[in-house]
Amino acid sequence: MQNSLIYKFSTLFKTQYANMLEYRAEIALWAISGVIPFFMLNIWTNNGLNESINISDVMLSRYFLSAFFVRQFSVVWVVFTFEEDALLGRVSPYLIQPLHPFIRYFVQHIAEQITRFPFALVIAIIFFIFNPQSLWVPSLSTIIISLICTFFSFLMQFLMQSIIASFCFWTEKASSIEKLLFIPTLFLSGLLAPVSSFPYYVKSWIYLTPFPYLIDFPASILSGNQANIIEGIFIQLLWIILFFCIFKKIWKSGTRKFTAMGL
Repeated sequence: MQNSLIYKFSTLFKTQYANMLEYRAEIALWAISGVIPFFMLNIWTNNGLNESINISDVMLSRYFLSAFFVRQFSVVWVVFTFEEDALLGRVSPYLIQPLHPFIRYFVQHIAEQITRFPFALVIAIIFFIFNPQSLWVPSLSTIIISLICTFFSFLMQFLMQSIIASFCFWTEKASSIEKLLFIPTLFLSGLLAPVSSFPYYVKSWIYLTPFPYLIDFPASILSGNQANIIEGIFIQLLWIILFFCIFKKIWKSGTRKFTAMGL
């Protein structure tokens, strides 16, 4: 049974990875399109804004490069793919297959991340060529912890979008809900600025939301900025469990309601 499950996963991964390789030029463009942190770095350093939060240019550069990497390997698009599959009638056969449909989407994302890695690495090398003073080599333990936290960030975002995607059983445009979620994600996740730079009255409640743990927390660990690792990982796990429970409940209700030709 276990060997059969491993075989299914490995076969699915090989198929999805081969599929992603066919679209590597498009994936390269996706990687390039994720350079928002570099634009923000330029704004912060050229205007001297980092002096107000006591972060040096070097540490700020390392933070935004780390934010770039975290974003590259935690970005999720499952709501758009599932919405398209639902509208085109591809969800129906997925529901009768032995693997949960969202496992297929999960493997797609992992395959895409592996395909994206070389392009992200090239962008990082170019960054260091223009910013040699920012070059640093994190310790092995820091790299491992930041990878774990980045993966948890990916799980959080995947489950958040999976919950929204499940609303496709009730509406044809669940992606509109995701666009609303993108706004707080953009401003509160640390993609535009380190959360440590926010006013105290904002930080007092922002850490009660999942957003700082999507970008800011893993990026702070990787860049060497101050971060409470144990507490952060614990909170990430709590959000993952909560989102998974919500997803299971909505998915179960949605599949009971779902009707399509051939079912």
